[in-house]
Amino acid sequence: MADPPQILVIDDDAELCELLAELLGQEGYAVESARDAISGLARAQEERERPFTLVVLDVMLPGLNGFEVLTRLRRSSRVPVLMLTARGEDVDRIVGLEMGADDYLPKPFNPRELVARVRALHRRASHAGAAAGPGAAAGASAAEAQGALAVDDLEVLPAARRVRVRGEEVRLTTAEFDLLEVLARQAGTVVSREDLARRVLGRRLAAYDRGIDMHVSNLRRKLGPGPGGGERIKTVRNAGYILARERA
Repeated sequence: MADPPQILVIDDDAELCELLAELLGQEGYAVESARDAISGLARAQEERERPFTLVVLDVMLPGLNGFEVLTRLRRSSRVPVLMLTARGEDVDRIVGLEMGADDYLPKPFNPRELVARVRALHRRASHAGAAAGPGAAAGASAAEAQGALAVDDLEVLPAARRVRVRGEEVRLTTAEFDLLEVLARQAGTVVSREDLARRVLGRRLAAYDRGIDMHVSNLRRKLGPGPGGGERIKTVRNAGYILARERA
């Protein structure tokens, strides 16, 4: 029998940690909790035989805040991170996504909604983990030859979950890669925000939800301009986003 996926919850609310451990345990996850930023970060960065599948991270923590934890974690890890933010604090959600969070959920929240978000992130992480397994590096050449998506000087290698711009590797989070892959597969075609939310975040787009917009912003920053100096990912007002082709 396979060991359950491991989830780390970093939150100083003891009752919430217990509730999440119970709910996620019923879904087949093993949950560990850390009640402060320093111990949570140390736990997330430990060399483990079975790394955490996902981290649930609260913004408001004693000592370091969640943003600083995320910044330090992203220096060495691309583990999916679901941030918990204060309801109404749009700036927290925007900042968290800019710094590399994969998704966010405002407090107070329906615990079942958190479970659904965790499931969606886990599905993406499982796909990414399979691609990044022991044979991923060796299989990159085959992926380039058979499954690579090329748009101008951008290469997306779905099987290896790698991205290159002008031959240089670009590090993306799980959500960023999934978003770019969807756009690359439909390069030159507008993809709606609603469709992107469903295919990338695994959920419907809520009112005032900026998740997809912030992931697009991060991609623009990381990928840089296209060969002609224009934006690679263009916004089509009231329609969605398009990965533009500058070369025929």
